[in-house]
Amino acid sequence: MKRHFVLSMLCIAGMLLGHAVTIHTIGDSTMANYNESTTQQRGWGQMLQQFFGNGAVVNNRAKAGASSKSFYLEAPYWTTVKTQIEEGDYVLIQFAHNDEKNNGLDGDTVRAVTGDQSVDYRGTTAQGTYKTYLRKYVEETRALGATPIFVAPMCRKYFSSNTIRRSGRHDLGDKFSVLNADGTITESSVPESDNTYDYPYAMQQVAQELNVPFIDLTTASADLYLEYGESYCTELLFMPDDGTHTTALGATLIARLAVQGLAEQNLLTQYINASSDLLVNPSEIDFSDMYVGQISTKEITLSGFDLTPEAGTFNVTVSEGFELSTDKETYVSQLTLTYTNGNLDFTRLYVRYQPMQAGGFSGTLTISNGTISKELPISGNAIQLQGGTQVLAYWDLTSNEEAELEGPATIVEESWSGMEVQKYSAPNANTTWPAESGFTTERKTQRNLIVGGTWPAGEIDEVSTRYIQFGIQANQATELNIDSIGLYVGGAGGNGMRCRVWYSLNEDFSNAVAIADYSTSMVSNTMYAVSATPVVRLTAGETLYLRIYPWYNNSSAATGKTLCLSAVTIRGVATADATSGVGITEQNLEVKAVEYYAIDGRQLGKEPQQGIYIVRKQMSDGSVRVTKMLK
Repeated sequence: MKRHFVLSMLCIAGMLLGHAVTIHTIGDSTMANYNESTTQQRGWGQMLQQFFGNGAVVNNRAKAGASSKSFYLEAPYWTTVKTQIEEGDYVLIQFAHNDEKNNGLDGDTVRAVTGDQSVDYRGTTAQGTYKTYLRKYVEETRALGATPIFVAPMCRKYFSSNTIRRSGRHDLGDKFSVLNADGTITESSVPESDNTYDYPYAMQQVAQELNVPFIDLTTASADLYLEYGESYCTELLFMPDDGTHTTALGATLIARLAVQGLAEQNLLTQYINASSDLLVNPSEIDFSDMYVGQISTKEITLSGFDLTPEAGTFNVTVSEGFELSTDKETYVSQLTLTYTNGNLDFTRLYVRYQPMQAGGFSGTLTISNGTISKELPISGNAIQLQGGTQVLAYWDLTSNEEAELEGPATIVEESWSGMEVQKYSAPNANTTWPAESGFTTERKTQRNLIVGGTWPAGEIDEVSTRYIQFGIQANQATELNIDSIGLYVGGAGGNGMRCRVWYSLNEDFSNAVAIADYSTSMVSNTMYAVSATPVVRLTAGETLYLRIYPWYNNSSAATGKTLCLSAVTIRGVATADATSGVGITEQNLEVKAVEYYAIDGRQLGKEPQQGIYIVRKQMSDGSVRVTKMLK
């Protein structure tokens, strides 16, 4: 069996276009963007840009946990995507994975009949509400002057001998649920020839009904998995112990199949990247805003197909001041990648940079074998915070949800959606904490339980309506620069607890940024340190919202499982709002005591000799002054 699935490459001549076009992608976790610093998981929409050029830009708005219904109804998603769609754009639509919640039943219908409000509302029926929402996307996309394109959902990695099981192809016909008139739910099945519970088939029916292009990614991905075989699929294409979510290589190959499907139907061909021999993602390296002294790393991925010459080496070089690595451990200024048989194995490279002065910076990363060359522009901006007053918001979470605040800001009280506090206690008598935390096994945590006490069966991703939230707001006449977020998170009662941690500056939590991803493994009774150094500037009245989205990964419903939280910290520097004319002043006071802390909140025994750290001074009037230092 071939280890590397090599498709015939697209040989489509690009056209010089007079205007850019945006390709909007909407769907679920298999398509979504992921933070390279928190997980190896990637969605195929995240890897799509490398296949397009000539002014085409991919706007990947897919959301983990979304169904056709929830993406349409919940405020941060379809509503905001529509504001970005312009005449002449395209919208790629892939749903089904989460529409299958409730095993083929519509969640709202089950709630209404049974009275059980804990039922997952995201579920749709293939021949009913699933089609309804697909039609809505088509109608509203066309009303904006854009072109909708259906993409059938990529398969799950559900092997059965030399085929992909029916359920892996999103056809629930072998085992689906039936809602009876008396409110009971039973299981049933239909023959293979019956497509009543087949979601890709339902999508194709709507495509024919409304004359929408249809890309059969379900069949194409099934063929890909069979070509690789179950062993190599598991090793190379999918996340560990996960038959749904892909690695960067898996996502790249799925994206390539989607683009090939577009080309076969003569869709977007003028934008498809004709240079298909060396694929590099992303096409530019954007460090965005960084603090002076902060070290940041960006990932790029490479794949080569039908290369000329058939064997050789690619030299990778980068501008002075930047560094390269293949393992995030050893960094150099130049790398050599060897390839044979015309193919370069999928490779990850990491580019590292540490700005030492304020201002914009730039550079170039070059990949060349003498015949084929790619240049990636590098850009970013370094910020130096000077003056101001340190701000610290701290939720201890050992006995209550109350927060301590130092500095001019306003706390956003802890809140819960679909979750509630069970109690404050240690996860276990033998709880494991990170060594640098300084906490002992006896330390109590806030143990949070799903409302109703029972975690649903079969959850493999976050639920957008289930979370725990913290936050901080900039006061009037001030600007608050957030430079550190930290907390400890863990699970108690079993190894199935999972969560992601995000922040957003919007009340509806749109444009959220992930800072931690524990979607593959959380060992029970083990606390994990979450530490991030965001560059976030809040103007007067603006708020940073921090959310933890938990779920429990188990084949059957589970009780007695809690998400444990501790020591939530949000730090920043408050300065006078330049437009207010108001300054922030401090008295000249005597320093009574000094303590030193790492940027993630750990107390240090003495002042560090280098790096970024926090100095906490207790003043003679009883107040506390907190300062961020860089050596």
